[in-house]
Amino acid sequence: MAGLYIHIPFCASKCTYCDFYSETKRDALQPFLEAVAREMDLRADYLPHPATIETVYFGGGTPSLLGREDFERLFDAIVRHWTLADNAEITLEANPDDLTPAYLSQLADLPFNRLSMGVQSFNDYYLELLNRRHTARQARQAIARAQQAGFRNISIDLIYGLPYQTLADWQANLDTAFQTGVQHLSAYGLSYEEGTLLRRLLDNGKLEPVTDDGMNDMYRLLRDKTSARGFEAYEISNFALPGYRSRHNSSYWHGTPYIGLGPAAHSYDGRSRQWNVRSITEYIRAIATGAVPAEREELSVHDHYNDFVMVSLRTCEGIDVHLLEQLFGNELMEYCLQCARPFVRSGQLVQADGFLRLSLEGILVSNLVMSELMRV
Repeated sequence: MAGLYIHIPFCASKCTYCDFYSETKRDALQPFLEAVAREMDLRADYLPHPATIETVYFGGGTPSLLGREDFERLFDAIVRHWTLADNAEITLEANPDDLTPAYLSQLADLPFNRLSMGVQSFNDYYLELLNRRHTARQARQAIARAQQAGFRNISIDLIYGLPYQTLADWQANLDTAFQTGVQHLSAYGLSYEEGTLLRRLLDNGKLEPVTDDGMNDMYRLLRDKTSARGFEAYEISNFALPGYRSRHNSSYWHGTPYIGLGPAAHSYDGRSRQWNVRSITEYIRAIATGAVPAEREELSVHDHYNDFVMVSLRTCEGIDVHLLEQLFGNELMEYCLQCARPFVRSGQLVQADGFLRLSLEGILVSNLVMSELMRV
């Protein structure tokens, strides 16, 4: 089992909160597609053999800027190099305003069976603040159109903790989200990343962030609302109706090998991490010479242990203590349990049935808990 991620590094405009790598100029689109296909040639043996691709994820950037012929070209290259599982989950990230009836008809015969839509808010004030291209009405229309086009596995992204946002604002967003009938919700607390416009506005005192207590109240409301609607909180920021967990993202959290193609894409083969150069120009130039422009890091036992602790605690299952001992030995298992004891006593960690998992109050301080359980 393995996953495939293709990073489409083009956007029509840059959102004020986003620090993912993308460019707004699209003159290099066709050379980029050629380079991605060539990277598949160069890295066909990267994944452990035999490698059956269980999940494919087109992320970005804005993959919905690509047309039908662009996707056909990439899918043709994929099946030349790897075997796609019969029930492979194939996800397209899309901007709502791109999902016109004409565009959805282009997707009809392509193998996409899951849409991940970057809605971020159902409030036009916040959409304008974030420099999103769509309106709240367009977002609702896009979801309805995708459903009419036959998509039965739709995820939307929302952001909470936006400047000046109230708990009532956030509740209204969630109520609208559930009214649309989507199967999956990813909800992220706003972070002010270095280099983004929102961070500059914050540093210059031109906006007021939501307090930590306000962020916590919004997360508690999120958990209450999703639970009441039958969504399982299967990861800290991800909620799904039964049977609709993101298989691709779940593979990251369970240590499944995956290959990432395109500039700034990351890969993991079970032994090392690798990440491509964060530049379309440098990426295309290097691939043309037969070189993959990437850095690589071999993972030590402690690196593997730290990754295992971090991603396991993000999931609803938590840390499987028996598996931890199998993978890393008795010494690291005992170290983990010893570091966990203060959090178990405080109720921020729950130890039961051979697992260590975060309680709701533990999730609110999850970064602290994870760091204390890691091995420096």
